[in-house]
Amino acid sequence: MREPFYIERIVRIVAGSFVLLSLLLAHMHSQNWLWFTGFVGLNLFQSGFTQFCPLFTILEKLGVPRFPGSSCCPK
Repeated sequence: MREPFYIERIVRIVAGSFVLLSLLLAHMHSQNWLWFTGFVGLNLFQSGFTQFCPLFTILEKLGVPRFPGSSCCPK
């Protein structure tokens, strides 16, 4: 049986995908895409201190379940 995708897992997958995509676009298209990489990194950095993540809030409103017993990112 496959493990369900919880909010915490999706946030990491999306953040990693954004970083890789922006690096690819910076290499193939324009160096300005590195600003997006920086934005993602800054958002991850601030969420580590404040425990506020916009994507977490969006996924929660869409009904994606949280990992059982998770203490991450309180409401």
